Amino acid sequence: MTDEPEDCTVIATSPSAKPAATKRAQLVVLAGSNVGEMYDLQGTSVIGRGREADIRLNGDGVSRQHARIIVGNATAELEDLGSTNGVFVNGDRVTHCQLQPGDKIRLGRVTILRFAYQDEIDEGFQRVMFESASRDALTQAYNKRFFLERLGSEFAFAIRHASALSLVIFDLDHFKKINDTYGHLGGDYVLATLAKQVLATVRSEDIFARYGGEEFVIISRGVDLASTGLLSERVRTLIERTVFEYEGKRIPVTISLGVSAMPHADIKTPEDLIARADKALYEAKRTGRNKTIRDGDF
Repeated sequence: MTDEPEDCTVIATSPSAKPAATKRAQLVVLAGSNVGEMYDLQGTSVIGRGREADIRLNGDGVSRQHARIIVGNATAELEDLGSTNGVFVNGDRVTHCQLQPGDKIRLGRVTILRFAYQDEIDEGFQRVMFESASRDALTQAYNKRFFLERLGSEFAFAIRHASALSLVIFDLDHFKKINDTYGHLGGDYVLATLAKQVLATVRSEDIFARYGGEEFVIISRGVDLASTGLLSERVRTLIERTVFEYEGKRIPVTISLGVSAMPHADIKTPEDLIARADKALYEAKRTGRNKTIRDGDF
């Protein structure tokens, strides 16, 4: 026997076989208020926070018309449109440059984009990776890490533009009793079912996250305290009326909610917004549970 390498067998491609997937130019948001979103690029695309922008990004420090990307057959050009805070590619400030796959673009203070050429498989993988990193496995709500990052960017945006931002914190009433009575699997069923109901109720632009254990949060941009109080009541009533049935047994479920909002003279940091909502939640639980309490109503 000889140690010669084996011949490679060439398999002819059938004429009916599917052609290789076409890769599309895309921007992937790595950091900022639109984190995880992907945008297809074709021809000329203006990036900014204004309504006239093709790709709208609401990050702190993003100008109304911040930058422009022009995609050709095999090229992509990035141009600063006179933005206030500049355009940075891989850490260097630029006014005009040719983009390469993998380049990281920073707009404003916190928004970071990655330029790439992706096919459907790449895009699907990217979405799976983002979801696994940012979602709570049991409830499919966003996780605490994502919530804190997003709250920071939303808070900065609200301060910069003197706009409304509200926060709801709620938890299940007597959840320990549910776990003790129906077991942890029964408790998990209640958490997952509750989250599914809330996800179907809040706006697509709202951030619904699991804050920890049986505690959840909702961030609502551009919504004042009174309107968020109404949203909280809708959520409370929805959960109270939802049928939770596990292994043939009905489980009574209610929630208590605390609401805070800005602008507010005493709210200077994201932690202040959390603390005031948490204090309102404590008051809701102290005064009987299954109710909404707004900051300032006690």
